[in-house]
Amino acid sequence: MVDNPPRLEGSLAPPLVIMLDDLLDIKVFVRVVATGSLSAAARELGLSLAVVSKRLASLEKRLAVTLLRRTTRSQSLTVEGHAFYERCVRILAEVQGAEDFISGSKDTVSGQLAITAPRTFGRQHIVPLIAEFRARYPALSIRLLLDDEVIDMVDAGVDVAFRFGALLDSTLTARLIAPGYSVLCASPEYAARNGLPTAPSQLADHSCIVYGARPSAHWLFHVDGQPLSVAIGATFIVNDGGAAQRLALEGAGILFKSIWDVGSHIRARRLLHVMPDLSAPTQPLHAVFPNGRQLSPRVRHFLDFAVERLRDTFRSIEAPAVHAGTRARQSGKRRSKPKS
Repeated sequence: MVDNPPRLEGSLAPPLVIMLDDLLDIKVFVRVVATGSLSAAARELGLSLAVVSKRLASLEKRLAVTLLRRTTRSQSLTVEGHAFYERCVRILAEVQGAEDFISGSKDTVSGQLAITAPRTFGRQHIVPLIAEFRARYPALSIRLLLDDEVIDMVDAGVDVAFRFGALLDSTLTARLIAPGYSVLCASPEYAARNGLPTAPSQLADHSCIVYGARPSAHWLFHVDGQPLSVAIGATFIVNDGGAAQRLALEGAGILFKSIWDVGSHIRARRLLHVMPDLSAPTQPLHAVFPNGRQLSPRVRHFLDFAVERLRDTFRSIEAPAVHAGTRARQSGKRRSKPKS
């Protein structure tokens, strides 16, 4: 029994006494929340669905609160459940750290590592990265969540998130990887048929590929440090970044996309960098992880590995992209007007 048990905040005010036998209940609860269902947690833990359900019910009965609202199709944490979940994650991390220390395996990279990243960026950069990292540490398993929306890391049980742009959550710690910015690009086939614009105002005369949850008929650039909103010809409007990129590669139009996504295509001359002197608002890339707790060996080693690899990747795609874009700008000067 813990001599000085932790006290939960909010409505879980009474002291929580944790017996060693109760740790399985806590682990079951954490995995049910992280995986999204009792059946998924049962598969992951190697338990039957009946055992997981019984453990969760026993935990709620002992605490005298409802932790999860469950229906046949979904589940969600109650206020008490959310507070308890955050504390349980920390408790299990402390237990794991104690076990690692006693067993002398403080540097052992094992267990499950959960990672999230935007879809296109994740497919292109994180998938090969985690394959290489897992080959180094065969005792490790990896859970990858690709989503263009920002995932709540605590609710999803995520260890590391890769995110672009401003960081608003003060409960997270971030390591800057590299700058990020968007560039205009188009395929050589599109340039041959239509020429390329040499001024932002000419984008309205071109086929432009727009994507995002809230697509706009304007693109925002920075010129001499000042914002410039430019009307475009939104010929293709899609809700998936990978589809938008595929359209550009097929010669469908001009795309405004992150250098992380299109840099390798510009380097290989599958896409041309359009108006390379035109800059866009900076969106730096960070590796993000929850603060306030000691990092496990798998998270610490992965962060070091990922940051180094991604910085090397950025250096390799940035300079060739700018060089290729200069050639695209020169060829674009021959354009008079778009062909019909």
